[in-house]
Amino acid sequence: MSAMFDKIALVGIGLIGGSIALAARRAGLAKKIVAATRRAETAETANRLKLVDHCGTDLAAACEDADLVIVCTPVGACGEAAKAIAPVLKKGCIVSDVGSVKQAVVDAMAPHLPAGVHFVPAHPVAGTENSGPEAAFAELFDGRWTILTPLPESDPKAVDRLEAFWKALGSQVDRLDPAHHDRILAITSHLPHLIAYTIVGTADDLGGHLNAEVLRFAAGGFRDFTRIAASDPTMWRDVFLYNRDAVLEVLARFQEDLFYLQRAIRWGEGDKLFDLFTRTREIRRALIHLNQA
Repeated sequence: MSAMFDKIALVGIGLIGGSIALAARRAGLAKKIVAATRRAETAETANRLKLVDHCGTDLAAACEDADLVIVCTPVGACGEAAKAIAPVLKKGCIVSDVGSVKQAVVDAMAPHLPAGVHFVPAHPVAGTENSGPEAAFAELFDGRWTILTPLPESDPKAVDRLEAFWKALGSQVDRLDPAHHDRILAITSHLPHLIAYTIVGTADDLGGHLNAEVLRFAAGGFRDFTRIAASDPTMWRDVFLYNRDAVLEVLARFQEDLFYLQRAIRWGEGDKLFDLFTRTREIRRALIHLNQA
């Protein structure tokens, strides 16, 4: 298979950026893969692990002559990254990202990108609770969804090319409107993380022997919450700040449903609890059927 791109540049080289590099190399998608990150220690780690051909700390220098640039920073840093690399982007270059919030990323990045550059935002719905270049692995995207959120002015050929790239990395690919993406991810990803952070924080706030016993006798459900709550704090801080409206909307709905459950428990309304638990079990089975569990 001939290389899809001569040069791929990654701005940021943590779990997602590093995994893109490894998966692209596995599939032979680029003749050259480089990266850049603000922190010298991170660049040294990426070079030691040989995730890319070279990783430096000059974002713009890494993006010179690149055919594909993927910004792999936390959502809150995407705008500054776009501003830094904009002067060196060559005409025809595809610029994308990996943020789990899309409308805010579009608003932050698009104004900085020059004419002739093809901006196609994207979100690989994949990850682990681990972060940093050491956490990267080539199989991260295998069988997982990547959502493209092209803009009305996005070049169709560039969008098709990026879709083919993500499929070659192992992903299933779909396309959504940025705002619609944000509403969907607010319920499927952002709210579960918010709940996990809250539950683990509540357990940690318990005093004395009770706190120690919570940790010692942690059952499967609580362990699942602690895994989610171990996710990168910078990334998730930005997700909640930059998808504020959608998260608050779905959080309000969740609070209403929680009050419904609270009332059912208080008044011993077992039929309501049984009906809800039966319905939610079917949703779990549907997820397994769709290979998303």
